Amino acid sequence: MGALLRFARRLAPAALLAVTVAVEAPRDAAAQDGARAGPRFEVRHPSGLHDGPLTGRLFLAFSPTPEPEPRIAAYNSARQRDGRVPFFAVDVTGVAPGEAMLVDREAVGYPYARLGELPPGDYWVQALVHVYTEYRRRDGHVIRAPQDQWEGQRWAFSPGNLVSEPRRVRVDPASRAPIRLTLGDVLPPVEIPPDTEWVRRVKIRSRILSEWWGHPMHLGAVVLLPRGYDDRPDLRYPMVIEADHFTLEPAFGFTTEPPSDEPGLFDWLWDAAGGMRESGYDFQRAWTGDDFPRVIAVRLQHPTPFFDDSYGLNSANNGPYGDAIHQELIPYLERTFRMIGEPYARVLTGGSTGGWMSLAWQVHYPTFYGGTWTFYPDSVDFRRYQLVDIYADANAFLVPNAVPGAPERMFQRTTEGQPVGSVRQLSRLERAQGSRGRSAGQLDAWNAAWGPVGTDGYPRRLWDLETGAIDREVAFYMRDNGYDLRHHLAENWSRVGPDLVGKIRIYNPEMDQFYLSYAVYLLEELLEGTSDPHYGGEVVHGRPLKGHGWSPFTNAELVRRMADHVAGNAPAGAPNAWFAAP
Repeated sequence: MGALLRFARRLAPAALLAVTVAVEAPRDAAAQDGARAGPRFEVRHPSGLHDGPLTGRLFLAFSPTPEPEPRIAAYNSARQRDGRVPFFAVDVTGVAPGEAMLVDREAVGYPYARLGELPPGDYWVQALVHVYTEYRRRDGHVIRAPQDQWEGQRWAFSPGNLVSEPRRVRVDPASRAPIRLTLGDVLPPVEIPPDTEWVRRVKIRSRILSEWWGHPMHLGAVVLLPRGYDDRPDLRYPMVIEADHFTLEPAFGFTTEPPSDEPGLFDWLWDAAGGMRESGYDFQRAWTGDDFPRVIAVRLQHPTPFFDDSYGLNSANNGPYGDAIHQELIPYLERTFRMIGEPYARVLTGGSTGGWMSLAWQVHYPTFYGGTWTFYPDSVDFRRYQLVDIYADANAFLVPNAVPGAPERMFQRTTEGQPVGSVRQLSRLERAQGSRGRSAGQLDAWNAAWGPVGTDGYPRRLWDLETGAIDREVAFYMRDNGYDLRHHLAENWSRVGPDLVGKIRIYNPEMDQFYLSYAVYLLEELLEGTSDPHYGGEVVHGRPLKGHGWSPFTNAELVRRMADHVAGNAPAGAPNAWFAAP
């Protein structure tokens, strides 16, 4: 669920692009014969700008102002789903330089379903092609999708994408004259922050994933080192994994920069959570103090062609990410950064999407990890896939047995319960951002991570994004392959339960804005009813008005608790006193 919020909290500043855009006069009358009424755009790219035929997703963004660039304004607006900066998109395949790419009134978009619905007027318009890569996968499918360029699957920022200069144009639905734009530049590579005394970044080629995708694939991590790490080469450390979306920032927001007065993209959401989390600067002051436990905190990077992270398990669509993370990435980190490398010294945390991953890793790799502190996770029981019961409901948009005229099913509310977004609206957004599961949005991320492969090689969607009709076969595939975590535990408790005792802690805000708390209640019912053995953990619920992002303690206190847990579970004779909280 963090796709709806967390990974857009820090957007890289856009480079100023020197490009050429032409808005040409109407064609002569003969050329216009038979042309459909506008708006109608023709977009071209010159030779030398892209190597080979161009395949991808062509976006047009319409902004009231030229700054930020319309592509960035549309992306930010889509992340907040406020609809203030409309965009529309079409797929393009095998386009040669100089060949026109047409965007007409039937192009799908957000918040308007079609370009033909865009109100007439003056707009700053920018075109962008999100370039796709061809993959020849080991499962026999050949697909085209965006290769992450270490930007975290953000179409407005992905290096190698082709863009035009923002240009003011008049949109007139009655006009038959095409507006012609030229893509004149390519977005530059991501700038990786330099390593510091505290923070190191790594990126490795994954043999497992590269062989599966038929294309070079990479994993990475941001490593936050403890005080004195370089001074004590004789010491080894526990690893705290903060599961999260793709980010180049260190765990727990660690920063040496004092907080800025400038509001972040989703500060309103975190403020509404009502929790105890401190600023990254305040966490840094605790982390670097004399009395803080000495552990290494990492954020793992595992983007896929469908999303900014893989959800951490093996998947029919994403490939063997669970194998790659646990057989390649984590062993590499433990060797490189002098980690203890034993189950008791690997502990997990995360919220939202990271919350689901932290719990899923603990549940599916019960002997590999020593415990999880999971916060407001994505749906852990698919009878509450937010508000949808994917096994019983026929339609994701419509509430069963509702009276005529009743509101459709919501996916977002305020902490006071006020609905602010529907499942239909979210589905429309993802339909505009990408066809065949390539939107890099939340619904498509779940389909790619948990669902089966369609006959065309792309993820088979759980529900139709236009109608909301649920594909029951997809629902039961998700359940029967272990992605419904409550169901997986219920079916396998006698096998995995003994290795999970005392390892599961979940923190659940009562008024989660994305209706995620209800699935946690169902999981809690199962856990509290376990026996032979009892799970021996805890599920803590926030008081009324506590929302997505809530925590009952600071990040510094969380790390202290995790370090104490590691020290308490270290085997006899292990030199653990130095990393336990004082």
